[in-house]
Amino acid sequence: MRRTMLYFGSFNPVHRGHIALAEWVVGQGLCDELALVISPQSPYKEAADLAPELDRFEMAEAACRASRYPERIRPSVVEFLLPRPSYTIDTLRYLEQECGDRMRFSILMGGDQIERLDGWKEWERILEYPIYVYPRRGEPTMRFADRITLLDGAPLLDISSTAVRRALEAGEEVSQWIAPEVADHIRRRGLWSPERRLELLDRRLADTPRDADLLLERARLHYRRNAWGPALNDFNALLRLDPDHAEAREYARMIREILDFRYTDIYNP
Repeated sequence: MRRTMLYFGSFNPVHRGHIALAEWVVGQGLCDELALVISPQSPYKEAADLAPELDRFEMAEAACRASRYPERIRPSVVEFLLPRPSYTIDTLRYLEQECGDRMRFSILMGGDQIERLDGWKEWERILEYPIYVYPRRGEPTMRFADRITLLDGAPLLDISSTAVRRALEAGEEVSQWIAPEVADHIRRRGLWSPERRLELLDRRLADTPRDADLLLERARLHYRRNAWGPALNDFNALLRLDPDHAEAREYARMIREILDFRYTDIYNP
């Protein structure tokens, strides 16, 4: 009977923290194999930021192949075959029916997930499985202490998929967070690019033109891309909404200095 640990997540995208944790669990002998179960649509997360499921699978596949245990850490598409949204208990039932005669399942989840487990579908049934919980930095895990195994020695890497996506959309360096193979896939497919983020911000601001947070994000992104005119327009729009907005005022000042210098006639300054 093979001991298979299920690590559920959207992996949007998979990052070094996911793989480091998977390697640690396998290296500790807590399972014979670990499956990254990629959720096509979690009922507990917004779908708007999700990359296509096959892209997320291919990125996870590349990251697993590059891991220390490529034969024992692999992605699973089982939830792609099931009704959506994906509920953990439904996936467990399906796996028991299809593979229960040769696999014994356990679950790997974060401390933040176990804290809100009682909001999940048939959560009492999920607790019947061995559950291994990795703590989040600064977030004590208190609930269901007698029903879980807390992985105190697990690596705690301060990485989140959300931070990776935001950095990619801002055109920032992310090699410290994701494997080269994952970065190559993202570039090749144009996932979470600054251009896509700008398109999304344009659409959202067309609906809510007075949204200060969206204006600030778009202004910063234009500024990073040296698009001085659009950046100045957005910072000025922020100042019309809030004349005391210190960041908008400072950026607007810097952009005007750049434009004044750039368009000065060097022969007649």
